[in-house]
Amino acid sequence: MAAEQDPEALAAARPLLTDLYQATMALGYWRAGRAREQAEFELFFRGCPFGGAFALAAGLRDCVRFLRAFRLRDADVQFLASVLPPDTEPAFFEHLRGLDCSDVTVPLLQVCGPLLVVQLLETPLLCLVSYASLIATNAARLRLIAGPKKRLLEMGLRRAQGPDGGLTASTYSYLGGFDGSSNVLAGQLRGVPVAGTLAHSFITSFLGTEVPPNPMLAPAASQGPRVDLAACVEAWLDRVCAHLRLGVQEPHRGERAAFVAYALAFPRAFQGLLDTYSVQRSGLPNFLAVALALGELGYRAVGVRLDSGDLLQQAQEIRKIFRTISAQFQVPWLESVSITVSNNVNEEELARLAQEGSEINVIGIGTNVVTCPRQPSLGCVYKLVSVGGQPRMKLTEDPEKQTLPGSKAAFRLLGADGSPLLDVLQLVEEPPPQAGQELRVWPRGAQEACTVRPAHVEPLLRLWVRRGQLCEPLPSLAESRDFAQLSLSRLSPEHKRLEQPAPYRVALSDKLQALVDRLRAGGAP
Repeated sequence: MAAEQDPEALAAARPLLTDLYQATMALGYWRAGRAREQAEFELFFRGCPFGGAFALAAGLRDCVRFLRAFRLRDADVQFLASVLPPDTEPAFFEHLRGLDCSDVTVPLLQVCGPLLVVQLLETPLLCLVSYASLIATNAARLRLIAGPKKRLLEMGLRRAQGPDGGLTASTYSYLGGFDGSSNVLAGQLRGVPVAGTLAHSFITSFLGTEVPPNPMLAPAASQGPRVDLAACVEAWLDRVCAHLRLGVQEPHRGERAAFVAYALAFPRAFQGLLDTYSVQRSGLPNFLAVALALGELGYRAVGVRLDSGDLLQQAQEIRKIFRTISAQFQVPWLESVSITVSNNVNEEELARLAQEGSEINVIGIGTNVVTCPRQPSLGCVYKLVSVGGQPRMKLTEDPEKQTLPGSKAAFRLLGADGSPLLDVLQLVEEPPPQAGQELRVWPRGAQEACTVRPAHVEPLLRLWVRRGQLCEPLPSLAESRDFAQLSLSRLSPEHKRLEQPAPYRVALSDKLQALVDRLRAGGAP
């Protein structure tokens, strides 16, 4: 299979982004004459992250790109030859050179194909799915806390675990419910909406003695003479300081010069960072002077940002001043200027910032979305479930680590209102559940079977790749985001509770449960 001409595919993962034991097992399969034996693996996780009852599965697009581009280059094979035993037969390396995924089939996420190839795919697929799903789920939790009205921006690139981690976090926090990211590359490669204005360094770089090369600004309607914006700002500063009962010398000159410079560059998107020196005595009056000067020319400032202190309290005070200034100077748009906050916002602080009556409009979150401090790993696994059409099961003294054997299908059973009742796993040869018909199932962790009568049935597995080719076009990131949010909206409130949620039920069919019992009793093949 020819590699897809997609630079993002090469950036996402390469064949040697893997553990060495995948290569040593590949050699073992080849020496045993089993390299082309058909096998099936399943990728899954054993428990929902963060103590919750749901997870968003993410990373499909990255996995498909990786599979379609999968081929070992000469340099890859030469490196493997340097780390495998020196007496390894050259024919094995020739076999590696001919590998691709043209014989691999991938529903999300079962992987079927030649044993040697699907074994080699384990680590890259785990790498692509685990972190993406963890980030998406973490972002979904933060969205549930914030509610639907607050805008959430991911701002964690500088705190991420390297460039790849940063791109993944920006991409899948958007899928999980964030509104955008500061990461420009995520915008370019993945279509994530990007946002950002200025940092404290921009403001502190100005002393107030700088002279703009062109301080003149034309009216927004492009009619009328150009105006010296800096001079207009100084005139407005007198009026603002009088209203706020501040001395005109109190607001920092350098900060004001920085705001003027930024306004000249972005007159239609001016936003002030208020806390470089003092919010009340400098940042706010300087912002108001610039915003009102722009307003005279027909422009509207878009917002302010706070990055320190008691963000909730400061936002209340700023909104109150916006309202009084709006009334004093007859500028009604000023009342609704957006207030953005950031500063190590975690789940607890987010709940406080998003509470009823908060005047905050936008919340930027960095470290606590990209590093997932409550649980830094999802713990996905990739396990063999059949070889040559025969089921395989891992038996272990730890019951949680036992696997479910055989090639399977998965269905979501829904009630009359469309809410999920449970998910059921069954062997692929079994007839699918039917809406309105009673079904006997074995809930995981229960000692007895129960019956359920679904009003609707949804298949959960979709075939995406067959013989190296896409079976249907991949959804865009925005479409995946919409689907994720729709799926979350259908979960019952008790499953979406962030603390002590009701566990979501997963059950086995009678036939699959019988296979598990038989293999346990016989010691498994």
